[in-house]
Amino acid sequence: MKRAPKHFDRIVAFYRARRRMPSHAEIAEIAGLKSKGTTHKLVNRLVDMGLLERDGKGKLLPGRHFQAVQMLGAVEAGWPSPAEEELLDTMSLEEFLIERPDNTYILRVQGDSMIEAGIMPGDMVLVERGVPEGEGDIIIAEVDGEWTMKYYRKRGGRVFLEAANPKYEPIFPEQELRIAAVVRAVIRKY
Repeated sequence: MKRAPKHFDRIVAFYRARRRMPSHAEIAEIAGLKSKGTTHKLVNRLVDMGLLERDGKGKLLPGRHFQAVQMLGAVEAGWPSPAEEELLDTMSLEEFLIERPDNTYILRVQGDSMIEAGIMPGDMVLVERGVPEGEGDIIIAEVDGEWTMKYYRKRGGRVFLEAANPKYEPIFPEQELRIAAVVRAVIRKY
């Protein structure tokens, strides 16, 4: 991505503080511009860079980088090592996690059948519908009229659902198995 104009951070700060996009007049004030033409050029440049977007009526919308978080480097999860903080890039979590926004939604997890997969009660899962499931995928499915989240398994031509908790038995559909979505990510807030 090209470097954002110096006024972009102040436009983002305006948006976060007021929960709305600034008008062209407010952008002119933020950027210290006097001319409507210069303000229009700045806005068009930000749109061309993907930093701002427009709806069907031309109204300004926040671009995907409005929710970007700084990526500072890596952290050692093994033995401690000297920490070095360096701004590597920025990343939008939505851009990182979601490939097809129209087919993606979030569900809150209830129950403990997937705890050994690291999915705990109260977590949220990001799921995508309309994608083919594969052996070992964690799926959201309706099995014999009830909804569940389990591993998708195939053995000997037979499909079944498997929990990630030994206290639960595998589920073999008796009448119907309808797969609604595939789990793409787990979200947990500490």
